[in-house]
Amino acid sequence: MTQIRQEDFIQSVHNALQYISCYHPLDFVQAMHRAWQREQSPAARDAIAQILINSRMCAEGRRPICQDTGIVSVFLEIGMDVRWDAALGVEAMVNEAVRRAYLDPANPLRASIVSDPAGKRLNTGDNTPAVIHMKTVPGDRLSISVAAKGGGSENKARFAILNPSDDLVAWVVDQLPGMGAGWCPPGVLGIGIGGTAEKAMLLAKQSLLAPIDIQELRERGPANRAEELRLEIYDRVNALGIGAQGLGGLTTVLDVKVLDYPTHAASKPVAIIPNCAATRHIHLEMDGSGPVFPAPPALDAWPDVPWEGAAQSRRINLDNLDAAAIADWKPGETLLLSGRLLTGRDAAHKRIVDSLATGEPLPAGLDFRNRFIYYVGPVDPVRDEAVGPAGPTTATRMDKFTDTLLEKTGLIGMIGKAERGPAAIDAIRRHGAVYLIATGGAAYLVSRAIRSARVIAFPELGMEAVYEFEVEDMPVTVAVDSKGESIHRSGPELWKKRIAEIPVASA
Repeated sequence: MTQIRQEDFIQSVHNALQYISCYHPLDFVQAMHRAWQREQSPAARDAIAQILINSRMCAEGRRPICQDTGIVSVFLEIGMDVRWDAALGVEAMVNEAVRRAYLDPANPLRASIVSDPAGKRLNTGDNTPAVIHMKTVPGDRLSISVAAKGGGSENKARFAILNPSDDLVAWVVDQLPGMGAGWCPPGVLGIGIGGTAEKAMLLAKQSLLAPIDIQELRERGPANRAEELRLEIYDRVNALGIGAQGLGGLTTVLDVKVLDYPTHAASKPVAIIPNCAATRHIHLEMDGSGPVFPAPPALDAWPDVPWEGAAQSRRINLDNLDAAAIADWKPGETLLLSGRLLTGRDAAHKRIVDSLATGEPLPAGLDFRNRFIYYVGPVDPVRDEAVGPAGPTTATRMDKFTDTLLEKTGLIGMIGKAERGPAAIDAIRRHGAVYLIATGGAAYLVSRAIRSARVIAFPELGMEAVYEFEVEDMPVTVAVDSKGESIHRSGPELWKKRIAEIPVASA
């Protein structure tokens, strides 16, 4: 009989969460490096380089890979010969571990969980509760798999119940263009097939816990239909040319994972859940001997990837811009921004637009004339940081506010990640504004360009408050120019054609 002490279990889950916030799985690092070496699209190659550099910086500095430190999922397999020495229930112990990990003063993680999800949506303040799945199995061990899933990739999940005769591969591939770049490709697609609706979704999520091994599978050949599907979907998705950050390129997915389960004869449930460039998961085993402390990987496991962005980019002074100054920026052009930059996400945008609609003045000091707004919710700073990791959030969530802000505030530019919708692009064109993207998955790298940060409006919104950042050489790419041309349209179109021309033997 194995006895698991309450404090040992809490400490182990706490350790796991802190670990995955800072360290990519090495199989992901290696797969990204292979993608970088192979990539021919300059924009996509630059984005992958930033993600790899950010990954090493986070490992060195022990700071979060992404500002969105995720909603926690914990999978427990509890041996039938395990006995608990605990006063709390298992779910309460997991949530205590989450609370400690996210409030850890040495490496605070961003609290992103809101309660009353259809109502007031108040931040719980400590990222609890986690999503917990438990089952009992034979044996005397406790198996723990911990993952932290960012909202950008989780929001791109897809589900359908197909007819038994429907083409599953075609359905999956058809979903990718509509998923856009908000899930920060390249990453891994998790696919669940069969069971019931909720079982298929769970299978898709669980499949993402497996190591990246698509190249090994290709070399040895598939052993069953699930493995055949992995290869078919991998090849067809990458042939779409979506590429890193949706900029167009050779690699959209690093791997495809498939788990299946028997289902009803009349059904074919299929779920897709993508893992983003901030892939975070770890597996632990407890045997009753005490808490588990994952060993940090050696820093020489990270490849030496040069970033050539500074030499190829135009330097821009944000404090000396107007509509005329941005009119010649072109989609795909890389910039280094310096000067003062405002921030704001969903909650701040709603408050601003509501104030404009009722004629109420904006908070003192909140002036958007000839300014840029960065869609970000940063991690709290530690030590000498001006701000913690501060990567972009998905811009499409702000689309419905864009026309109002451009028309009524004098705003001339926005910075986020992923594509903009047709209405937002039309507003950008009509108002002669621009939309820039920072690399999703390079949050710590971006934060190194932030020299100072102060809250200037809505402090009660926490990480969604409006800040003013002072930045120096912050790397961005022009995604939508003042004429409404979008790199997220032209890039994938170009690379889809180029990939189709690559001989199959060398693809």
